[in-house]
Amino acid sequence: MGWIVIAIGTAVLLATADVFVKLAAGRLSNSLAMLIFGCVLFAISLGWVVIQRVRGVPQFAEPEGVLAAAGVGLAFTLVTLGLYATFSAGAPISIASPLIRLTGLLLASLFGLILLREPLTWRYVAGLLLAIGGVLLVVNR
Repeated sequence: MGWIVIAIGTAVLLATADVFVKLAAGRLSNSLAMLIFGCVLFAISLGWVVIQRVRGVPQFAEPEGVLAAAGVGLAFTLVTLGLYATFSAGAPISIASPLIRLTGLLLASLFGLILLREPLTWRYVAGLLLAIGGVLLVVNR
């Protein structure tokens, strides 16, 4: 299975997560919602590690990898908290979710170009400009 298929599946799951956050927002406190999120995440992660160990998949950790993984955990926790706060404040999912996701996409693209020195092409620039235009069109209905 190619990475594009996996990425599309991940995008579907990300959109599904937004819908669940919108449905939960305002129906329980944001702190309790985060605790439930963390418990589900922990249980699934622990199960995955146990399954991998039973299958004999080597478990390893370099210090840089541990720090980066902790950064991912912190960032996704804050993203989830931000989504709960956004939707609890009454934001419509049809505007807030594209604004958050497309802005994140643009920032990740810029980080890739600047920090990781990924290649810049005219098609890439055109795509970024279209994404910026999409954010503006979505937010300014």
